[in-house]
Amino acid sequence: VQLVESGGGLVQAGGSLRPSCAASGRTFSSLAMGWFRQVLGKEREAVAAISGNTGRTYYADSVRGRFTISRDKGKDTVYLQMNSLRPEDTALYYCAASIRPWLTSREREYDYWGQGTQVTVSS
Repeated sequence: VQLVESGGGLVQAGGSLRPSCAASGRTFSSLAMGWFRQVLGKEREAVAAISGNTGRTYYADSVRGRFTISRDKGKDTVYLQMNSLRPEDTALYYCAASIRPWLTSREREYDYWGQGTQVTVSS
């Protein structure tokens, strides 16, 4: 599976971004998908995830109510709608895919990773 992220960028606090992740190489609809983020010097953390079978979603406490993960199976693409952005959301955001169809936020359960897209929120 190849994953290509796009849609990061620089935005002021309170603004919005919608990174996307295009997948290829495997039946997309069966994959669980996740978004993770990492700040230099810190561990990578799960931000949001969506299952491949039921469409259930997971959100980290820090983003719940502000971020929304969704997928378009016709386009083999997953999105992360990010609203009310804060400076502490600044990070490199990674898209990931798991061959397990169920919902998971565990990094070790993801098999494929994109190259990352930078999100910077200015105060």
